[in-house]
Amino acid sequence: MNTFFIEFRDPLFSIIIFFTIIFIITFFSYWWGRYKRKEDSKHLNRFLKQFRTLPSHDELKVLISSGGLSEKSWLLLANSYYKNGDYEKSIEIYNEILNTGNKKNIRETMFLLGKTYFKAGFLERSKQVFLEILKKYPRTPEALHYLLLVYEYMKDYKSALEVLEPLDELNEEIMLESAYLEALVCLESQNLTKEEKARKLLEIYKNSNHLALLVFDYLFKTNPKFAWENLDISKSELLSELLWRCDSKDLNLDIITNNAYLRELYTARGDVQLSNDSSIFELDVLIKLAGKAKATLSFEYVCDSCRGTYPFAFNRCSSCHAIDSARVEYSLSKDYSKEFSEENNSFQ
Repeated sequence: MNTFFIEFRDPLFSIIIFFTIIFIITFFSYWWGRYKRKEDSKHLNRFLKQFRTLPSHDELKVLISSGGLSEKSWLLLANSYYKNGDYEKSIEIYNEILNTGNKKNIRETMFLLGKTYFKAGFLERSKQVFLEILKKYPRTPEALHYLLLVYEYMKDYKSALEVLEPLDELNEEIMLESAYLEALVCLESQNLTKEEKARKLLEIYKNSNHLALLVFDYLFKTNPKFAWENLDISKSELLSELLWRCDSKDLNLDIITNNAYLRELYTARGDVQLSNDSSIFELDVLIKLAGKAKATLSFEYVCDSCRGTYPFAFNRCSSCHAIDSARVEYSLSKDYSKEFSEENNSFQ
């Protein structure tokens, strides 16, 4: 009889049983873990769904007034909607907090509401909110700065300039804002000729030593000769795109010859042969290629204040609203205009 159960006394059999038990335990643990994760995920999705779909106006009012979530939590939720670009939900939460929330934080909540209206493009509503803040709390520089922005975007430059006075009284720096707004007023004026605008803009630039992109962009478009005569050589790199796109017939060779950077720039473009190399990689490549490749310079602009990058020049950063904070960066790209020109010539 014992011969039938000899395997039970075999050590190899015990090892097999041991590993079988481990396998069974591992198998069920794995699938139980997957099941729990799936259930937890469903629970989390159900929880988040209530925030993806904002409650109705009445439900929101009840939720905020009930105190189920603190006012700080609602403000954080509204801010998350703001950062994700869902301004409508953010605005609705701020409005309900103002209607039912703690009056201690009314100024901060109103400021956030006005800021959200501004970001969403509701400029008139934003203006009214900031004016209401200043009516109750006149010494609020943040509200004044945003009110100035609102007037600027509405092209109400007269009102924007008026905002500078209380900012000055609060010891805020307004020199650059003042020069910028004066330049915008000049550009929008219907009573000035192009020549008068050019001289006025140049005067603003010389007085402030800022706004080179704004001023020289207008000068090169309207009167290239006048622009070259008054060019600030120290700003040549910042104005690279304007100089690069300047028509060959409008170039001032005397000024170009006397400046190392301009010699390199226009040698790279192929207008002159005054440099053999450049410390700027992109210019050096184009100089070495000497027109043998269909390549050209491309430009993008980085805000020195917030590090935002844009494919076009700007005078006020659309992200942080800093003025005259652009820095130019170069890159090489395919020259489609040269390719198109060669294709046209092949048909002739």
